[in-house]
Amino acid sequence: MKNTLCLLLMLTSFSMAFMSCENDDKNYETYNIVTPVTMTLSELRSSVKILPPQKTAKSGKIYVYDNFIFINDQENGIHIIDNTIPTAPKKISFLKILGNTDIAVKDQMLFADSFTDLVVFDISDIRNIVEKKRLNNVFPQHIIYPTINNNLPLLYDYPNYNADKIIVGWSIKKEKRKPQNIDYLSSSGGIMFNAASSESTTGQGGSLARFMIVEDYLYAVDNQKINIFNIQNLSVPTKVKEQNVGWGIETIFNKNDYLYIGSTNGMYIYDIKSLENPVFASRIAHINACDPVVVDEKYAYVTLRSGNFCGGTNNVLEIIDITNKVNPVKTTSFALENPYGLGIKDQMLFICDGSAGLKVFNKTDVFNLQLTNQFKNINPFDVIPLDDKLLLVGQNTLFQYKYLQNNIELLSTFSLE
Repeated sequence: MKNTLCLLLMLTSFSMAFMSCENDDKNYETYNIVTPVTMTLSELRSSVKILPPQKTAKSGKIYVYDNFIFINDQENGIHIIDNTIPTAPKKISFLKILGNTDIAVKDQMLFADSFTDLVVFDISDIRNIVEKKRLNNVFPQHIIYPTINNNLPLLYDYPNYNADKIIVGWSIKKEKRKPQNIDYLSSSGGIMFNAASSESTTGQGGSLARFMIVEDYLYAVDNQKINIFNIQNLSVPTKVKEQNVGWGIETIFNKNDYLYIGSTNGMYIYDIKSLENPVFASRIAHINACDPVVVDEKYAYVTLRSGNFCGGTNNVLEIIDITNKVNPVKTTSFALENPYGLGIKDQMLFICDGSAGLKVFNKTDVFNLQLTNQFKNINPFDVIPLDDKLLLVGQNTLFQYKYLQNNIELLSTFSLE
């Protein structure tokens, strides 16, 4: 009897303890605790280096100037490739620029972002690149988003973060905490080129670009604004002004006297007949999605991608009639898999469609696009149609294609590893 009573007491105590833990667990919720990885501003601004060729961690946007290809290694810097012989490209060096995502080049001067700063390099001697100027804190809206692989709510934790530091990444761990209001991320802060001629030369980026040079001005979009720089003195640019556009600004494209700005909720058109003072012409809304844009004489081609911070669930190509710049009209749309960059050359439309590969369309009739080719065994990210060939980057690989009549054919494949 005594043993039975003891057993009952033990079971009762265990049950009460279990119920207490169970009730306690109900008062907690599992969060992604996101803590910034920081660097002092002095460390950031002394970190630029010219290194020998490096392996690519994560290939990003692509840019072309003269016979050289610049491929962004996301947030790390730029791989420089000599493409004098397109069938045998070769890496020359790696320009380490922490926080870099975009570049633009004019007359052998390269402009690159470095988190909140703009850095200018003289690349006239590609093997002896010289940093000429750094403009501090000209991109105050620079945001690095943490990469989350689950659907748990996020809590941002900022220990020991101050104005002398900059966020360069994120540490993420799962942790149970009592339910609380969710924090949202806020903004914080040698080989030589061809001899220069009297005619100015500017490089070319893809549809994912956030930098665009037009004559003596550099336009650089951040999450909300156009940042306008006068680059008449190439080695000493000056920031002229900021112009608010909207929210979720992602890309910029220039055609004639207009800028076409892609955002997560629409496309904006700005008149730049006065280069220093862009004037709003119109906006056409679309579903929430990532939004690169390219333009020909009559139409704007916009790929909308779902997922990540883009929102929405649709993956489509939208074609917009821009004959009247103050009243653009959506004409038609086509379903896609998961599109990223796109480009146009004559009547060819190239779309990087994620796992579906590179798609080539004949756009003679935009209401009845004809798929003329599809390269399925690649996962492309960004594309640049040049006069004599097509450049494409994806999965840490550079692909080059030669043009055929209304089609293309693979010319070379170059691993960036």
